[in-house]
Amino acid sequence: MSEKVTAQEGIPVLGLAALGIVFGDIGTSPLYTFKTVLALTGGKPDVLGSVSLILWTLIIITTVKYVNFAMRVDNDGEGGILALMSLLGLKKQNRPVIVGAGLFGAALIYGDGAITPAISVLSALEGVEQVMPSLTPWVICGAVAILVALFALQPLGTTRIGKSFGSVMLIWFCVMAAMGIYGILQYPGVLVAINPCYGLKYLASGGLAGFLVLGGVFLCVTGAEALYADMGHFGPAPIRLAWNFVVFPSLILNYIGQAAIVLNGSPTEGSIFYRLCPPVLLAPLIVLATVATIIASQSIITGAFSMTRQAIQLGWMPRFNIRQTSAEGFGQIYVGAVNWLLMITTVALTIGFGKSDNLAAAYGIAVSMTMLMTSVLLFIAMREIWQWTIVTASAVAGLFLIVDSAFFAANMTKFFQGGYVPLAMAIAVYAIMWIWHRGTKAMHNSVQKTLIPTDRFLTELQSGTVARVPGTAVFLTLSDKGVPPVMVWHVGLNRALQERVFVLRWSILPVPRVAEADRFTIAQKIPNFWIVEARYGFMEMPDVPKLLASCMTADRAIDLTDVTYYVGRTSIVPREDGQGLPSWQREPFAAMSRNSAQMSDYLKVPNDRLVEIGRQIPV
Repeated sequence: MSEKVTAQEGIPVLGLAALGIVFGDIGTSPLYTFKTVLALTGGKPDVLGSVSLILWTLIIITTVKYVNFAMRVDNDGEGGILALMSLLGLKKQNRPVIVGAGLFGAALIYGDGAITPAISVLSALEGVEQVMPSLTPWVICGAVAILVALFALQPLGTTRIGKSFGSVMLIWFCVMAAMGIYGILQYPGVLVAINPCYGLKYLASGGLAGFLVLGGVFLCVTGAEALYADMGHFGPAPIRLAWNFVVFPSLILNYIGQAAIVLNGSPTEGSIFYRLCPPVLLAPLIVLATVATIIASQSIITGAFSMTRQAIQLGWMPRFNIRQTSAEGFGQIYVGAVNWLLMITTVALTIGFGKSDNLAAAYGIAVSMTMLMTSVLLFIAMREIWQWTIVTASAVAGLFLIVDSAFFAANMTKFFQGGYVPLAMAIAVYAIMWIWHRGTKAMHNSVQKTLIPTDRFLTELQSGTVARVPGTAVFLTLSDKGVPPVMVWHVGLNRALQERVFVLRWSILPVPRVAEADRFTIAQKIPNFWIVEARYGFMEMPDVPKLLASCMTADRAIDLTDVTYYVGRTSIVPREDGQGLPSWQREPFAAMSRNSAQMSDYLKVPNDRLVEIGRQIPV
């Protein structure tokens, strides 16, 4: 994702940038949405009813729910389901409904992240069937090649190419709008579909077939969650500007244009989107569509990276190696494990499903359930943050819940046609988060039972029984009280301690960022012995050497090149009393703990100044 840009750049400039980062997914949905809807009608399409449902879905879910309601609930400027979960978690403790909704909603986004690149790129390349039908067998090969290249380039970062994303997407939306107008001119009577009665009548008279069509209609808003999730990078004003004046009009015009040419007699087989284009311009359009889908895929991939970092910071995922790919923006990161797993899954989906029509069956379940979770959290926010009455909150959130539930139910009918794929991925990710959180909590409780009181340790230290040697030691610990176990182990093994000692405790707060003035507190317990309490937000990465430099004053002057950092390295073992975690939780947690990124890398500790001390911890 892009960095959190400053307001000085101007709302229009930020709005242009948002086109390339925020709207790629929803902006490429016209490639496959309308043809999927008509395919679900069973050969008896109600074109006006179908397009009316699409238009009003865009209005209710995207414009009303996300742009006008969800984006008013921010966690220190950050949006998205994890940020909303953290914000509401500040109100009270032990809120399983909020935590469950937020975490499962976040887990579902990984399923979306795997399917979006596959269906988008396939939809774009399938346009070659209308230019050179002989190339049809090569569509899958071309899609796989593009996707593999896209994921392979992720370690290089996206700073340079990202700067052009907004301009390319602006061209894309303008082209879509022009195509839509071209189609409307062929059958102006299609404009009556703006009346919602056509859509409601279709639902009321269509029976089961009309209800099932909602599964295809929902594809038009599959990128709406990104508007909320990316709010912290641009702010609400640029996103609203881009949506209201560029994206929304373009989508509306294009969908109505597709409906118009169908009403005018155009065949519904193949890509209706490409039939809006004059044949002489079809080849350039396919190239532009492919680039647009690559941008959409890039946005969802970097979004998965960003969400992974949030989950790690909040303590719901094991540590992954996170690499900053650009000094220009905090959002430019790369998470290797997530990248390669997404690539394997995306390529497998592309090959396994073969066509965008088949993938459409798997698409929608993950996003519709995420939106359902968001609506639940919005209801709580209306009551607790906005202080709305129960009647008002129930009326507004109830409308969202009814709409989201209808779409989710319609999408669930596609479970055996591929809908199980994103759900299986979400369940796997949720299980990882739940087991990791359970394991870290059990490990913390085990360590707390063996902690030595600070005062007792300091008394022993001042008695002279522990030799003091030149140098500075920094002991890193997550324990919020007592002497860090790694310090006890060090003194017990070496029977000595450096002259200057810093005990550094850090915590991740449920806010995106912590002001530098509130970054840390420091207290001197005895001469040359300090305890530092550091605080970070879930959108920040700890940097211990930088923090240590900030702690230096005249009476705390130390040579940063002569500092030894100590960190514990734990091995998970069963508790002897048999009262610990069951083995089906303990063993996966132990495996994740062994394979998680080094704590020293996470804290940016220089490896040549690091000492790790191992210990077995029963859980």
